Amino acid sequence: MAKRQIKLGMSMRGLGYHVSAWRHPATPADGTLRFDHYVRNAQMAEEGLFDMIFFADGIGVREQDLPRGSLSRSGYEIVEMEPMTLLPALAAVTKHIGLVTTASTTYNEPYHVARKFATLDLISGGRAGWNIVTSWSDAEANNFNRAKHLDYDTRYERAAEFVEVVKGLWDGWEPDAFVYDRANSVFYDESKLHVLNHKGKHFQVKGPLNVARMPQGRPILVQAGASEPGREIAAESADVVYASQDNIPAMKAYYDDVKGRLSRYGRDWDDLKIMPGLRPIVGATRAEAQAKYDELQELVDPMVGLARAYNALGDLSGFPIDGPVPEPQAEAKVRSSQERLMKRVRENNWTIRQLCQHLAGEGGTAVIGTAADICDRMEEWMDAECCDGFNITPNQLPGGCEDFVRFVTPELQRRGRFRKAYEGKTLRENLGLKPHVNRYVAERAGSRLASD
Repeated sequence: MAKRQIKLGMSMRGLGYHVSAWRHPATPADGTLRFDHYVRNAQMAEEGLFDMIFFADGIGVREQDLPRGSLSRSGYEIVEMEPMTLLPALAAVTKHIGLVTTASTTYNEPYHVARKFATLDLISGGRAGWNIVTSWSDAEANNFNRAKHLDYDTRYERAAEFVEVVKGLWDGWEPDAFVYDRANSVFYDESKLHVLNHKGKHFQVKGPLNVARMPQGRPILVQAGASEPGREIAAESADVVYASQDNIPAMKAYYDDVKGRLSRYGRDWDDLKIMPGLRPIVGATRAEAQAKYDELQELVDPMVGLARAYNALGDLSGFPIDGPVPEPQAEAKVRSSQERLMKRVRENNWTIRQLCQHLAGEGGTAVIGTAADICDRMEEWMDAECCDGFNITPNQLPGGCEDFVRFVTPELQRRGRFRKAYEGKTLRENLGLKPHVNRYVAERAGSRLASD
């Protein structure tokens, strides 16, 4: 029996996911503002045959200066390039790897998002993906004429309608609508243009989209919500889900729950790829890998550790740092993440200091060891049938990406778990997803079958 093949995304936010990455001598401290830094990482991930690179994004400086003075020491998510400007440039210097980034449903309009990602799909030859988020911070709200962020229920209600509008715009032109018949002066077939004319609670969008004929049919839809409405959006629309559960029982429960919802939307089990985050720290030996991790941990500024605790649970500065972690001191920004973190705190009886070290360091998804150790963990999860692949979140860039490609990719190939060449030209093909069928083409085909 053939082994299940692992799908891989390389998350390329900033300089890496360790809070001290920018202080490491092998990391360019100004890399988030240098195009060559992104090119190097993207091309290395493509050399390692990754399905996609993934850019998380926020539309504001979300890190707070709490405790006072911590922000100037952080270097994390402070400044970076705007991804919908960056990704088309990366498309020109790569050939196969998927290009996925975030666009908020709270601080965009559906027409903007539909047009931009359709254009990226054209530029890249079918490698675009949209990561659907609702945004979560007041820092972002303050940049878009709001004093406070929208409430939780409204954000998700708006998001569900937003996604449906975007999908409708993408399907407005049938694949063969443009005939370019010079002799008869027919640019497009009028019968294959469909005006959306959407009128809903949050949006009124007439259409049509002035971009069409995308190589993938439509860009890949990616989603990361673990909440109840987030899971429902994923089941209805997503092609890929980035999950954050850090153990097999929790991941299995999430996997089965989300996949179990697919049938109500007429979708099959394999129509959605679920990929939890994984942070490998890999070396030629376990000692070498541990030394890489320890080196970054030694660079953690204590103020930055307290800031990470603040972002997760509120202000803990008034409690003894070597005392137990109290109940959250602030309303959750991301409810599911706070609940998972507090579960780990209680299970491990962490002190505040230990919590800070955890948040500054491995974050619950780290595996430190050799390529065999990393692959053992990946295979364990795959064989438990609780995921379809992994979103790699390296401690530092470019080192973490390069180490994975150097050590882990060959070992996965040796075990028969990973490709030795890209299977297709588009991201959809390489993920092993079905071709997208335009809704109007499907309706017409269904009508013909019904009349036969």
